[in-house]
Amino acid sequence: MKFYDHYIVPALIKLVCSNRRFSEMRRSLLPHAEGVVLEIGMGSGLNLPYYNVNKVARILALEPSEQLRRSAQQRIEDSSIAIEVSADGAESIAVANQSIDTIVTTFTLCSIAEIHQALSEMRRVLKPDGSLLFCEHGRAPDASIQRWQNRLNPYWKKIAGGCHLNRDIDQLITNAGFKPVQRDYSYMPGPRALGYIYKGMAQ
Repeated sequence: MKFYDHYIVPALIKLVCSNRRFSEMRRSLLPHAEGVVLEIGMGSGLNLPYYNVNKVARILALEPSEQLRRSAQQRIEDSSIAIEVSADGAESIAVANQSIDTIVTTFTLCSIAEIHQALSEMRRVLKPDGSLLFCEHGRAPDASIQRWQNRLNPYWKKIAGGCHLNRDIDQLITNAGFKPVQRDYSYMPGPRALGYIYKGMAQ
């Protein structure tokens, strides 16, 4: 499993997250980022081309996977924005309180082990007038789909790097002290158990 988790899972994440529909969601969300940006789970750097270089001062990017950090290197070099990459996880963010203007999380909250601690850390480092931009998959609103998500979740976590199908992203964000102010929640085409998307902004 160590080989699978270290090499196969990052390759699968890179492949799946390169999906055209995911790219469209990134394109609509990321231009809203501004100032000092903290990106949670940079992955292979798929978000980087979509930031507005005239609005973003610099990016602090967290990515625990060495394989994904390597995959992101070319996009980092191609970006005109200053980018600092850390191997730390979101459960302990090494930046000062209220020092971040925008936090970005895309298809990441599903797989953070200590999700409540991570969201607490995000709230700690975000400025009072800052924004959390999120695009995540999670718990569907339909009871029949939720049942399938709950059934599949134990097996899915094992093959998808700890990814949860059934996390209620809206509730997690709200419980952490954020208030969603823009929401666009819907199913993606394909298996509904895998594709309920939460996209929006919270403050």
